[in-house]
Amino acid sequence: MSDDRFITLAHGNGGRFMRELIADIFNRHLANPQLDTGADAVALPLPPGEVLITTDGFTVQPLEFPGSDIGSLAVHGTVNDLAVAGAMPIYLTLNAFIEEGLEFAQLDRIIASMARAAVECGVHVVAGDTKVLRRGEGGGLYLATTGVGLRRPGLALGLSRITDGDIVLVSGPVGDHGTAVLLAREAFGLKGNLASDAASVLPLAQAVWDLPTLRFMRDPTRGGLVTVMHEIANATGMNVRLHENAIPLKPPVRGICEMLGYDPLYLACEGRAVAVVGAEDAPRALALWRALPEGASAAIIGNVGGAGAQVILETEIGGERLLHELEDDPLPRIC
Repeated sequence: MSDDRFITLAHGNGGRFMRELIADIFNRHLANPQLDTGADAVALPLPPGEVLITTDGFTVQPLEFPGSDIGSLAVHGTVNDLAVAGAMPIYLTLNAFIEEGLEFAQLDRIIASMARAAVECGVHVVAGDTKVLRRGEGGGLYLATTGVGLRRPGLALGLSRITDGDIVLVSGPVGDHGTAVLLAREAFGLKGNLASDAASVLPLAQAVWDLPTLRFMRDPTRGGLVTVMHEIANATGMNVRLHENAIPLKPPVRGICEMLGYDPLYLACEGRAVAVVGAEDAPRALALWRALPEGASAAIIGNVGGAGAQVILETEIGGERLLHELEDDPLPRIC
């Protein structure tokens, strides 16, 4: 006997159930003038500017966790990739891979959350697709997104622009998302009220776009802060030197990581930005970020310089240690 509280394979067969699923959940929450669920393709107006495009997939477990869920995470993650590249996000597409047995109520909450995040970020979901996977072939719900944005002429950012002596900043505490997801799973019998930092970094990016020596930005998702630092070191051939006592960490993150043996510098963030700027603009960049609610805990955390392509942490007790590139996955399915 079927139970109409749950997704079934019939909701992916192209017939009435699929049409009702799209209309009752996706179109109801995501409707906008550009979204035509009866068309194979849509025409989109684009204002003047350089078009940037990004694509991403989201497989977080659990699907809902303190501070966010896979729906809003998908919007923020895609918007953030455009924002740190210097683009104003405009459009998103969405592919939803739904596992047979997912509750309609949970899917409805997640897509509603996605719709709220899209409105807050000023983007429209303009195209999409749904597929239903057999029970046991998915993690409840996987989402894949593509984002389109516009970058104004003259705003060029990239690893190739980083120079010796540049300064590294982060917009807030690191490791919150990875630790919050860990606690949401109640692994090791641990519980807590730490929330994911998942949010749009567009306001942070916009605040520094006009700085003359803004070289590069990145949102430190999978692999965390250290992985971004290795991107810089590998691309430039220079060392990245971080100051441990300058890196913002929330006490619960520090405590949980010390207890379980995780390094928070390798754990994902979903609402933080890393920027590299010339030394002359670093104080200004810090002030601009700290003037925003999203950047109140921003900090200058290090610098780039000297041949070697290593990431070096100056410890709180005055020593140094190498931060090696991530190999093992410290926390699966966090974004």
